[in-house]
Amino acid sequence: MELLEAIHQRRAVRDYLPEAPDDATLGALIHAAVQAPSAVDTQPWRFVVVRQRAMLDRIAREAKAWRLRTESSTELRAHLENPGFHIFYNAPALVLIAAEHASPWVIEDCSLAAQNLMLAACDKGLGTCWIGFAQDYLRSAEGKELLGLPAAWVPVAPIIVGRPRALPPPHPRHEPQVRWID
Repeated sequence: MELLEAIHQRRAVRDYLPEAPDDATLGALIHAAVQAPSAVDTQPWRFVVVRQRAMLDRIAREAKAWRLRTESSTELRAHLENPGFHIFYNAPALVLIAAEHASPWVIEDCSLAAQNLMLAACDKGLGTCWIGFAQDYLRSAEGKELLGLPAAWVPVAPIIVGRPRALPPPHPRHEPQVRWID
């Protein structure tokens, strides 16, 4: 697949087949992620891969409860209050991209790595979705403890990965608003 094709085909996938990607496939995605640029070439990213179904379900439950305590949006609360709503959409794998420690550009650095990972997954016929509902919980002391993360780590991008049941249709994009200064 050509890069521009992957950019145009990548979608946020929210319906997965149950089989998790194997070690080699997830390793290839992580190797693509670390090709991202980083500020001052610090390469701060660290990766946590979760494929154990019981652990995925536990993180999903606890992150959902955590988010419900703070969510003010009526629309988002309706999703979170639905007992059938699984914040990881029953995906078979989670790749959490975290920074080793806080610094001014770790969000940007890890986000660039996340985009590489998601494009590489698309190239391999896999689906991904960055799960914002899980971010605050995974940054908390409780979330870090559950995953055995050092206290200094900064979780940035919880990305679910798996084989999609079907690809969502493309969403129309607005024409870019550009101000040219020549």
